[in-house]
Amino acid sequence: MSVKSFQPINPRRDITTTRTFLHEVIPVSGSILSGTYGGYPNGTNIKNYTHGMFQSVYDYAYLSSSANHIFDITMGMASQSPLSASTVTQMKKKNNMYNEFAQVLLGYTGSANRVRLFESDLKLDQVGSMKNVFVISLSRLLVKDQVKKGTFKMKVGSGSWTTPFGVANDKIKTLQDSRAKVNGDGVATADGGDYGVLYDKSNPGPNERGYGVIFYQAGIVVLSSSIWQTGPSGSGKPIISDFYKITRAGGSATSYNIRQAQQTASISGSCDALRHRIQSITFNNTTEINSTIYFCRAGANKFNYSSNPTYVSGSKIRVKNVASDNPVAYVTTVGLYNQQNELLAVAKLSEPLKKSVDNELTIRVRLDY
Repeated sequence: MSVKSFQPINPRRDITTTRTFLHEVIPVSGSILSGTYGGYPNGTNIKNYTHGMFQSVYDYAYLSSSANHIFDITMGMASQSPLSASTVTQMKKKNNMYNEFAQVLLGYTGSANRVRLFESDLKLDQVGSMKNVFVISLSRLLVKDQVKKGTFKMKVGSGSWTTPFGVANDKIKTLQDSRAKVNGDGVATADGGDYGVLYDKSNPGPNERGYGVIFYQAGIVVLSSSIWQTGPSGSGKPIISDFYKITRAGGSATSYNIRQAQQTASISGSCDALRHRIQSITFNNTTEINSTIYFCRAGANKFNYSSNPTYVSGSKIRVKNVASDNPVAYVTTVGLYNQQNELLAVAKLSEPLKKSVDNELTIRVRLDY
């Protein structure tokens, strides 16, 4: 019996491509950032490094093999910042961190080929004061391919050090990319990908202000330090007097406002202060699945004979009772071959499908990547 082993696939009719987006809700509670795994600020899930340029946060004690990296935190200031001076703690490192993220996310200017700066290109608080910023770099484990637009929400406290969220959560600023849409509305694009402005939704309406941005593909959040001040530096308006508070062994304490903290404290110290004031972070991540779908067609007069050696006995087909009966086969596997008849992929069916001259089959094979 002659058997045709291969059935060609028509590229125009039998092959199509699709793209699917899967989303997960990612909640990060403030208790994980400060308190759950040991006393603040030295929880066992917080890793500081000897270089002191950033701090890593894990969902469990970071020395454990089951710990997952959640994100990194750092802070930086532009060399043009009024806070930048030779007396600033880790000044060069703070300048370098600012310039590094600005370079990666914003790129360079035109002919001058200078690094774009957050305070000149992203005037989110309407006064262009993003000269001192905090940066949260979310782990790829959480972000996947990107953060879903319009889903990022971060709650930070603007109250005193003792009660950063207020007595009844009345000192919470809810930063949200509320104007960003999945279709691209309310989203801008830079070298680092698409980004949306984080507005303070606790004070909506005409007084709604932007205090940061979320870069969706990079999974990076840039927060302006103006969140913890009611006016720009030198405006005479009050700022939070105890953004950061250090208690010494003898019981004495020193309070720093946001500007003093960013000048006096190390990068790790500023990261500790930020973690103390984060109540929660939530967003939806995105996993993009690209698929190629092959429609494998078996006509009525094809694939009615099995290649299984047990299909015949004594040169006779086992499933035939009368010699004149039509052969019957059961399809269990589909193989995809290239033009050199080399097997590239195998698809197993969930159950055998009966194939005879009385029917035709179209089997849909999907390759995800």
